[in-house]
This record gives sequence, C-alpha cells and structure tokens, in this order.
Amino acid sequence: MSVAPTLDYEKRFLPRGARFLAGVDEVGRGALAGPVSVGIAVVDLRRMELLADVRDSKLLKAADRERLDPLVRAWSVASAVGHATAREIDELGIMGALRTAGNRAWFDILGTGITPDVVLLDGSHNWLSPAVQPSLFDEVTVDPGCDAPVHTLVKADMQCLSVAAASVLAKVERDRTMQELHVEYPAFGWDVNKGYGTAAHREAIRVSGPTPYHRVSWNLLAE
Repeated sequence: MSVAPTLDYEKRFLPRGARFLAGVDEVGRGALAGPVSVGIAVVDLRRMELLADVRDSKLLKAADRERLDPLVRAWSVASAVGHATAREIDELGIMGALRTAGNRAWFDILGTGITPDVVLLDGSHNWLSPAVQPSLFDEVTVDPGCDAPVHTLVKADMQCLSVAAASVLAKVERDRTMQELHVEYPAFGWDVNKGYGTAAHREAIRVSGPTPYHRVSWNLLAE
C-alpha cells in the first residue's frame, strides 16, 4: 500500500492568510475518447481532518473509488467536477480543454458560496488560470476563470490529501460517463479501457472508424 497523503503541504498556506484551499487534479488527459475531467476538493485550513483510505485515484480499485466518492464529498467544504468534451479538446487543444473543464468546476465551487483563497494543482504547469494575463497598459479581454493564486506541485496527488480527494471525484465521474458511452458504442470497450489507447480500442477504431466521442485531432491509431 502506498504512503497515505496528508494535509502537511496544505498547512503551509495557513501562515500566508489562506483559509479555503482548493485541491485540483485532472483525469482523462491521455485518453483517445471521452472527456477530460477536472476535480476540485476544497478544505478549510482552520478545520482540517484526515480522511482514511484516500489515495491518488490511479492507485485505487474502482470499488474503493466508488465507496470513497460520497465520503470525499461529505469531507470537503465544497467539491465539484468539470468536463470538456472530445470536440472541445479538438477545438481548444488539451491545455485549453483542461482550462475549460477546470473553470467549469471552479464556477460550480463559487456557486456553493465558497471562494477558495488558494489553489493547489497537481503537476508542473498551471493550466487553470486564464491563458492571457491583462497588462497594465493594454486593454485585453480575458475570459472569466479562476482568479485565485495557483500553486503547482509535481505528484501532489500522491502526497496532498486535497488533491488526491479531487482525483477520486474526477475519476469516478469520468468513469461513469465512459460506462454510459459504452452502452452507445459497445464495440470500443469503454467500460473497460475508459477511452484510453489499448490495443483492443485501437483495433476497434481501425475496424469501425472514430465515433463523435473520439478526439479526432489526435493520432488515434499510433501505438
């Protein structure tokens, strides 16, 4: 069993005046079909409690993720999952789609009445903040989005409980979506591969061609 993530890293933001921290993680970035999904789990840094058994979603069995999903939602001060479709990925590119999905989740969080003071994002690249930062001298129209400070951390989903919790939420929602899409297109095995590029999935694309849920701007048949 992997080492359990803690809230030790999140606690570093308390002396900086932050109260609500939003842990953020994505799933589905490398899939060939289906959406990319971004989960957010908000913790109150003044009232932090650990949540047993939560790990990076990739390290958990499906049954464990399903069991933990409602527990994470109850544990979080606020939580949400946002999605960007395969078509949006084709139109915006993966980074633009991640930003779109993340900000959909962000605005759902704001809709609960909670405004996070800081964001902790898994990885090394801040894809959540607006792509264009306004200049003092230029009139630049910036799409509305997450305006809280974003801190990135490689492998945050392995060590930070807020981010691991967000990964569980995103994985469960995306997997459920792929199960539903599998009913519509059973030949592609999305109930098992969840849209990722397995040999059987690629063979189904060769035989039947892509569906409306495939990211057709990607090289779908490359091994």
